[in-house]
Amino acid sequence: MSNIIAIVGRPNVGKSTLFNRLIQKREAIVDSVSGVTRDRHYGKGDWNGKQFSVIDTGGYVVGSDDVFETEIDNQVELAIDEADIIIFMVDVTTGITSMDSDISNLLRKVQKPIFLVVNKVDNSSRINDVNEFYSLGLDKMYPIASSNGFGTGELLDEIVKLFYDNDEVLDDLPRFAVVGRPNAGKSSFINALIGENRNIVTEIPGTTRDSINTKYNRFGFEFNLVDTAGIRKKSKVKENLEFYSVMRSVRAIENCDVCILLFDISRGFDTQVKNIFWLCERNKKGIVLIANKWDLIEKNTNSTKEYEKIIKAEIEPFTDVKILFISTLKKQRIHKAIETAVEVFNGRSLKIKTRKLNDILLPIISAYPPPSIKGKYVKIKFITQLPTHHPQFAFFCNLPQYVKEPYKRFLENKIRENFDFKGVPITIFMRKK
Repeated sequence: MSNIIAIVGRPNVGKSTLFNRLIQKREAIVDSVSGVTRDRHYGKGDWNGKQFSVIDTGGYVVGSDDVFETEIDNQVELAIDEADIIIFMVDVTTGITSMDSDISNLLRKVQKPIFLVVNKVDNSSRINDVNEFYSLGLDKMYPIASSNGFGTGELLDEIVKLFYDNDEVLDDLPRFAVVGRPNAGKSSFINALIGENRNIVTEIPGTTRDSINTKYNRFGFEFNLVDTAGIRKKSKVKENLEFYSVMRSVRAIENCDVCILLFDISRGFDTQVKNIFWLCERNKKGIVLIANKWDLIEKNTNSTKEYEKIIKAEIEPFTDVKILFISTLKKQRIHKAIETAVEVFNGRSLKIKTRKLNDILLPIISAYPPPSIKGKYVKIKFITQLPTHHPQFAFFCNLPQYVKEPYKRFLENKIRENFDFKGVPITIFMRKK
């Protein structure tokens, strides 16, 4: 299970500042002008070894005529629907507003843990002003100052107590997730694989609703298929399906070993598909890229090479990924997709003996050592693979701080040249010998 936290509240209460603090990066734009955050931001955080996902939503305004604010409201409601835990943020400097009351009325109907967070308590004189927010009728209230971090540790201590165990695994079978943007053909792909019309397929994006686990055991393959397929009633289809697709992908990605990222080749490898690709990479999952609806493309003898070149230019520097061109309608190469996913899973599980690693890589490093910095020379003495779920390598040397990203990419490329890690993100650590 993933642990998803949604931060909601009216505009300009400091949601994006808290989001940046939780993920320990400055990704969301922060400004004193309300309405800066129109899209949602998705990020990953970690507190005392427990990982979680955070959604930063736009400010919720009930009954506004503004087209952006109406769209933001839809996104906030979707975030509330998808999240496991909700942080409802208010501003101590302005007190309770009518919008705060409207949001609290909305949240009281939600059967999920809700943390009322009173922001901008950045001096002792404001502590007493917090008490008025008890009238919103929510149990758990936490005074914080997201700008300097006051109170955020206590808040996270309480939140992580409610987390699911991320290490919970149903069985030892590989878990493959079929992810992608709406209407790319995910449900048709699943139906073609399992040989029955299990999932509803329509031309309406967003037909598919819930993640379902299917045990697949055919043609010598056995795995759990985690798909984003299920029934979604037309009356429940809301706007902003792109956000919905990313949220479903977040859950599926965090709960799998290999992501089968399916996209409509006739629409190209667009920004939304790229976003999902980098979600897979950030979560260190194996990746297979599946270009669907290949039968609709006018082709020549070089078409696949040309499309591969375009796609790989979009996903640099992580280009060591298998790209397959399929048609679910005509059932072209759908089993090749599964065969490739199994190969990627095996690569992600690959453990290389330390002696073999050193015998192959140390001569290469000796011939092409790290460049000297300030007259200092880095000497790498020893390499080992760490005992983790995805491939991580520790390079022991005398001056780890002087090894820069370009040389780490060089080392990663040499590992990929000598061992089969196609479609698998690799992490490299430099350690003091």
